[in-house]
Amino acid sequence: MADSMPVGGTVPAAGPPQHSADLVLRNARIHTGDRARPEASALAVRDGRVLALGDEYDVAAHIGPDTRVVDALGRRVVPGLNDSHLHVIRGGLNYVLELRWDGVRSLRQGLAMLREQAARTPKGQWIRVVGGWTAEQFAERRLPTPAELNAVAPDTPVFVLHLYQSAVLNRAAVRAAGFTRDTPDPRGGQIVRGRDGEPNGVLLAAPGALLLYSTLAKAPRLDEADRKTSTQHFLRELNRFGLTSAVDAAGGFQNFPDNYATVVELAREGRLTLRIAYHLFPQTAGQELDDLRRWVETVRPDEGDEWLRLNGAGENLTWAAADFENFSEPRPELEAGYEGRFEQAVRLLVEHGWGFRLHATYDETIRRDLAVFEKLAADGLFPAGNRWLFDHAETVSPHSLERIAALGGAISVQNRMSFQGSAFVDRYGAEAAARTPPVTEMLARGLPVAAGTDATRVSSYNPWVALHWLVTGRTVGGRALYPPQRLLSREGALELYTRGGARITGEEEVKGLLKEGFLADFAVLSHDYFTVPAEDIPHIEAVLTVVGGRLVHAVAEHEGLDEAAAPPISPAWSPVARFGGYQASLPPSASSPPSASGARQADRVAEVAAGSDEQYRWRLARGLEPVGPAGFVDPCFGG
Repeated sequence: MADSMPVGGTVPAAGPPQHSADLVLRNARIHTGDRARPEASALAVRDGRVLALGDEYDVAAHIGPDTRVVDALGRRVVPGLNDSHLHVIRGGLNYVLELRWDGVRSLRQGLAMLREQAARTPKGQWIRVVGGWTAEQFAERRLPTPAELNAVAPDTPVFVLHLYQSAVLNRAAVRAAGFTRDTPDPRGGQIVRGRDGEPNGVLLAAPGALLLYSTLAKAPRLDEADRKTSTQHFLRELNRFGLTSAVDAAGGFQNFPDNYATVVELAREGRLTLRIAYHLFPQTAGQELDDLRRWVETVRPDEGDEWLRLNGAGENLTWAAADFENFSEPRPELEAGYEGRFEQAVRLLVEHGWGFRLHATYDETIRRDLAVFEKLAADGLFPAGNRWLFDHAETVSPHSLERIAALGGAISVQNRMSFQGSAFVDRYGAEAAARTPPVTEMLARGLPVAAGTDATRVSSYNPWVALHWLVTGRTVGGRALYPPQRLLSREGALELYTRGGARITGEEEVKGLLKEGFLADFAVLSHDYFTVPAEDIPHIEAVLTVVGGRLVHAVAEHEGLDEAAAPPISPAWSPVARFGGYQASLPPSASSPPSASGARQADRVAEVAAGSDEQYRWRLARGLEPVGPAGFVDPCFGG
C-alpha cells in the first residue's frame, strides 16, 4: 500500500474491492459531530468525501492496492475546523512580512525577536508586528515603549499594532510614515506628541482604527509572486491548527478584484489547502451602492465550488453604518440618518438573492439595523431565505436576539473578549462583561451561531485560543469573565467551529460533520481536546490535517506524509523564515501537555503557597497564631 503508516489489525479485502478508497484512517478516536453516530475508530475516503465510517471491520472492505492507510496511533480526530470570520485573504497577502507575537509569553522575548529581525531586514523595509497578541499575555503585562523600539532597532522602521487601540512606532517608523510636528490629527485618531510638539511614536485610535491602518498601509508591499508564496504559507499555517475552511469577512483596504486575485489563481491551479468562502466589502465611502449594483448584476453567490465561493456582501455595506470596537474608548455615536442608504443597500442585495454579513459591536447599532430590516419585512424581504448575519454582537440585548430570530438571521461570534476583555471590564464593569457576548442566550433562542477569531489584526488566528475562551470564559491573561452557566461544553464549542461555520455558508449538508457523503475534512490532534486540562486547550495543534482527502499538513509521527511543501519563503529575510508564525509552548509531538511541565507544576505549588501565606496572615491579624514558629528547633536552621 503506497505511502502508508503501520496497518497492523486492518486486513485488506481479498481481491480488488468494488469501491476502493483513496485514503483510510484507522486506530483513531473519531468525534464525528453527528449525533446519530458520535464516535468511530476508522474512516475511508474516496474522491474527496467520506466513503465509510465505523470500526476497522467497516472500512477494511474498501482497502485496495492503491489505498493509502494512515494509522492515527490512537489520537483524537475531529471534523475540520471552520473559522467563520477570518481575514484570510488579507492575512495571506501580508503573512511573510509580519513578525508574529501570537503566543509569545514575555515582552522581553518579543523585543529580542525585534532586535534579531532588525539585523536581517534590508534598508527600506519595515518590521511589522500586526495583531494576534495583547499586553495581558506578557509576563510584564505592558506594551513596549518607543524608547525600547528605538533601542532594539535604531535604523529600521518598526510598527507594532496593539488590538484596535493603538500602535507604537520607533523613531525610524515615525520618519518613514511622514509624521512631523505639523501633521494634524486625523478624524477619529490621535498622534501623541512630546513636550516639544514632535510625534513621540504612539498612535491612538480615538476611537477608530483608520489612523493605525492607514499608517501600516505606507509600508512596502510584496510583489505578485511573493504574495502568492505568502498566501500559501499562511494557509499551511492555518492547516497546522486543524483549520480546513474559513469564511473571509473582507475588510478595509481589501479591494475586489485586485486583492482577491492571489487566492483565485491558487484555486485555479488546485493549490489551495483551505476552503474559502469570501465576502465583498465596498471600499469607497459614498460609492457603496454603485459597487453593490455592479456586483449583483455580474455574479450570484454559491456559483463557486467547494474550494472557493462567493458568500455575499459585507462585513460593511455602507461605511456610515459601521461602529468601532475599541473598548478602551467610549462607544461611538453613529451619524444620524445613515439608515436611508443602508436600506437601499440591503434591499438591493436581498432582491438579487445575495446574503450579507454586518459588522455590529454594540446593541445600539444592531437595533437601528433591525429597524431597517423590519421595515423591509413589510415587503416580504425578511425572512426570505437569504443568509444574513451579524458579526461580533458583543452587547446585543435579549430583545434584539428575539428580533434577529424572527427575521431569520444568524450571528458569528469571535473571541475578541479574550484579547480585549480587561479593557471592556475597565470601561463597562464586570457585570456587563459577564454576558459579552451572550453566546448561551443566542443558542437558547435557537439562533444559528458560528465561531471565529477575527484574525489577524486583533485576535490570533489560532482557533484553539478561541475554543479555550468559549469553554473557560477566560482572557489570554487568565482573567475570568463569565459565570459557569454562561460557559459552553467542549462539544458545544467545537460544534460552533465546525457545523456552525458550515451553516452560514449554506454547506451544512456537506461539511462540518464526519459522515458518509460529507467532505473528508478532518484533523488528527496532538492532544485530546475532550480530556486535556482546560488550560491546555490553546496549546493543541494538528499532527495531521486532511482537506478533501488531501494530506495538507503532517508532523510528528506523520512527518513527510503531506503533499508537496509550499515554495520556499520569499523574501529570504522574512520574519516567518526565521521565527515561523504562532509561537507554540511545546512541539505537537510532546507526549505531555503544558500543564504537566515542571514549570507549570511549580506555578501550581506557588499558587498553593500563596494561599497558605494568605491564611497565615489572616490568622496572625486575629491573634490566632504566635509571631514566628515558636518552639521549633532544627540544627539545619540554626535553632
